[in-house]
Amino acid sequence: MRVVWSPLAVERAAEAAEYVAKDSPAAARRWVEGLFAAVATLARLPERGRRVPEFPRPDVREMLFGSYRVVYRIEPGRLAVLTVRHLRRRFDPDEVA
Repeated sequence: MRVVWSPLAVERAAEAAEYVAKDSPAAARRWVEGLFAAVATLARLPERGRRVPEFPRPDVREMLFGSYRVVYRIEPGRLAVLTVRHLRRRFDPDEVA
């Protein structure tokens, strides 16, 4: 299964990395590498993530990566990463609808 990142997901991941990079560019680089590696594992087991409580569709799921939620949708032949959100930030389902 192919993993594709939405522009919003890339933007949110970049924002998080920029925040971390203020204190440690090396830590930010490791965080981004870890995030992409963790998401890549979903290609083999896409249903491993739990259903998103705020979004009652079985194809929309999330995995936790540290203190971030990675929200994705399972589609035929691919997994679409919709957004990356810090756990403290409110999730708006309309953002990924």
